[in-house]
Amino acid sequence: MNAGRKVVEKRLGRPPATDSGDTKRRILDIAREMFSVHGYEVTTNRDIATAAGITSGALYHYFGSKLDLYLAVHEDVQAGVYESFSNATMNLETFTEMFLAVLEVAHDMNENDPSVARFVGAVRVDAQRHPEMAAALSPRSTQREVFFTRLIDVGVKTGEIDEQQRSFALAFLLTVLVGLTDAVSADNAQHKQAIEAIKMVMTGDLLRSPLPHA
Repeated sequence: MNAGRKVVEKRLGRPPATDSGDTKRRILDIAREMFSVHGYEVTTNRDIATAAGITSGALYHYFGSKLDLYLAVHEDVQAGVYESFSNATMNLETFTEMFLAVLEVAHDMNENDPSVARFVGAVRVDAQRHPEMAAALSPRSTQREVFFTRLIDVGVKTGEIDEQQRSFALAFLLTVLVGLTDAVSADNAQHKQAIEAIKMVMTGDLLRSPLPHA
């Protein structure tokens, strides 16, 4: 038991330079989980530092404030999500194919690491409660805009989307993805069923014309 305590105590404090990248990665992962469960207000830097096996002072070596850490987690999540989306759609040629691929990737990410979807959902709540956070997050949404604009451009080019309906297509995309995150991401079975339903709507297999009146 004493040996275990010595190991923990040895790890506390500022990490050596060779461990810096690993420590930062660990901090981001732990912070994402804590922010996603407890929210920005309740989570403290001390909680995160303790879980990461470092002191609060060492945490400030990487991130100057809790808001800085939150924004870094947000950037890390956004980069990972949209890199995965981009890779999945890279060789596809139609809007429908690309959007269906995005849905599959969204489900895989939700299944592999539920904290990502939880954090994305928590950001919307936290930003509403903290104006300074909302202001800081606003210019950081370019990855999302660039990615979905590219999808819509493809849809316009292939004739799947009317040029005059670009804004409606964007509203549809964002509503579907926000709904998947906020409404059903906590249950993988529900999440998968919702995705299958969206696919059926996209391919015309879910809804039919009303039966003629007798």
